[in-house]
Amino acid sequence: MERVYTFAFSTRNFKKAASLFLDSISTFTMYEILLYETFIFYTVLTSIITLDRVSLKQKVVDAPEILTVLGKIPFLSEFLNSLYECQYKAFFSAFAGMAEQIKFDRYLNPHFRFYMREVRTVVYSQFLESYKSVMVDAMANAFGVSVDFIDQELSRFIAAGKLHCKIGKVAGVLETNRPDAKNALYKATIKQGDFLLNRIQKLFRVIDL
Repeated sequence: MERVYTFAFSTRNFKKAASLFLDSISTFTMYEILLYETFIFYTVLTSIITLDRVSLKQKVVDAPEILTVLGKIPFLSEFLNSLYECQYKAFFSAFAGMAEQIKFDRYLNPHFRFYMREVRTVVYSQFLESYKSVMVDAMANAFGVSVDFIDQELSRFIAAGKLHCKIGKVAGVLETNRPDAKNALYKATIKQGDFLLNRIQKLFRVIDL
């Protein structure tokens, strides 16, 4: 089983890792390999970047098995709960403490930068989900950081396609442009229809021959 977890980490398949951890909580018996606190540490970290809010609440935030040891792991309770409760200043404070633990963990260290980016993508996306537009300085204040810091962060994440928004430099307004799910589905349906039509036309040509 340890090899399965290690493989999931090494391939950065955190979604698979989270699923494995969550499925094993109630039957955890690997005490000779892993401390239960460390197991919960991995469970929470992988779940935060892979589960939606509803699933995170049900499977992690309110999970009795996790709650029993959550407070024993430095910064982890604040890291999890401040994210779920949208307390962004508290989250960034806990985030700094968690970074040291992640950096020196033998399994997570190779993916330190990747994980840090994924967590920030989650928290920035969650904040922006509530707005169609918001002032950059208001977002900076919510996170307890400088305007320059949040501006640089957002610029990098937008350029990388991690966030669906744009920054109006003059007015200092951040405008979200989240993909329209219905429109995307419509376009996908049209594309599939065109593909099917082309296949049918080719089939008729073959039959005519």
